[in-house]
Amino acid sequence: MKITVETTVNAPIEDIWRAWTTPEDIKQWNAASDDWHTTAASLDLRAGGAFSFRMEAKDGSFGFDFAGTYTEVIPQRRIGMKFGDRTAIVEFLPQSGNVLVREIFDAEQTHPEAQQRQGWQAILTRFARYVENRLSHRAQQR
Repeated sequence: MKITVETTVNAPIEDIWRAWTTPEDIKQWNAASDDWHTTAASLDLRAGGAFSFRMEAKDGSFGFDFAGTYTEVIPQRRIGMKFGDRTAIVEFLPQSGNVLVREIFDAEQTHPEAQQRQGWQAILTRFARYVENRLSHRAQQR
């Protein structure tokens, strides 16, 4: 089963792409809730390149590596990835002044569909907020 989540980001595609593909940025937004964080991120952004994001509960009670291989990279348009026996696609779809970011991923068997959708959507929502807040902060400093 495929699950789709999406959000609209009010920012230029260049800023959105950079935040999605830069390890230091990823560590700032890649968590489903405030009690989790990404402690390490590495990526080789090319078809066949590896990625790994270490996600941990802030209280140290649990952590895991979200890792896999990129299957497709079309800069500022699309990223395909494989992790275990699952796949995901991230699409960056420019619209008038905004960008729709859509993730389509294979559901896993351990957690209910609604929980998976909620977790991935929460991360995507945090991503949009991070990019928009960063741009707003940068504009205020000028």
